[in-house]
Amino acid sequence: MKKHNFSAGPSILPQEVLQKAAQAVLDFNDSGLSLLEISHRSKDFVAVMDEARSLALELLGLTGKGYQALFLHGGASLEFLMVPYNLMTKAGKAAYLETGTWAVGAIKEAKAFGETVVVASSKDANFNYIPKGYSIPGDADYFHCTSNNTIFGTQMTEFPDVDMPLVCDMSSDIFSRELDFSKFGMIYAGAQKNMGPAGVTLVVIKEEILGKTGRSIPNMLNLQQHIEKESMYNTPPVFATYASLLTLQWLKNLGGISAIEKQNNAKAELLYAEIDRNPLFKGTAVKEDRSKMNVCFLLEDESKTEAFDNLWKAAGISGLAGHRSVGGYRASIYNALPIQSVQVLVDAMKEFERTA
Repeated sequence: MKKHNFSAGPSILPQEVLQKAAQAVLDFNDSGLSLLEISHRSKDFVAVMDEARSLALELLGLTGKGYQALFLHGGASLEFLMVPYNLMTKAGKAAYLETGTWAVGAIKEAKAFGETVVVASSKDANFNYIPKGYSIPGDADYFHCTSNNTIFGTQMTEFPDVDMPLVCDMSSDIFSRELDFSKFGMIYAGAQKNMGPAGVTLVVIKEEILGKTGRSIPNMLNLQQHIEKESMYNTPPVFATYASLLTLQWLKNLGGISAIEKQNNAKAELLYAEIDRNPLFKGTAVKEDRSKMNVCFLLEDESKTEAFDNLWKAAGISGLAGHRSVGGYRASIYNALPIQSVQVLVDAMKEFERTA
């Protein structure tokens, strides 16, 4: 039977995307060639890249506002490095909000380039909340935050107004909710949560913030170079970019971000309501900062772990185990996961309450 896929990433993709991508692997655009074996300089693939870049900006409401969208190699982890390379001046500094494992990784890379100020951290409570009321140095070259934290299940609901580029790692909640994306100087996101398969990273950058570092940047790490070459500085991740385009088309046909946000809210409300109601479970994140993408929870009695695991696996659920660093459970309810799958999980939790 088809599994209910709660994997944190690589994660669920829409069924129609899988079908179209599979067909393209066999025969792309009736060319008699596989998508995996055509030239990335061919007319057919250039059209894919152009549409993917354009559609990303359209869905974010950034068309004609001075932004460029790029589809690059290296994952969000490479962007941890590319952000300070492209935005931190030689004698400058950067400000970071520390809200989880991925923010810690970004901070580590920035420290290799210059002064890096951690304006606030939730490490004191194992990252189970989003810090509030912090101040950001006015002379920072940029402020960096992570919008959603997959491991600890927290999510930013507000972003500060700053007089510098606002940079955000949106790897796990890109395209999931409406925001004023024009507040951001740079957004980056690994595709493998809400946008496509692993292997490609979306970078959305406001062009006017580039070229001010005073440092020499290797071409492969230079965002201006990638803009100039229209995401074709070297051979792009062809399949992952195409599958991402299919996912963006699927999202647009659903009604865009506003439509998917309503679905995501309904899924999160359904699952959190059961966690709060059911005496056998407890959530891990502070309620006001709970993620609508990664729902993390624990059993009140860990001795019942094997019994619950057997029950949800028998229900056809996959990928529910929490991150290896924290344990417990994590239900990743990304865009493509239907609410029916969430209901199956909720029903399993109710059944566990009845029989445990």
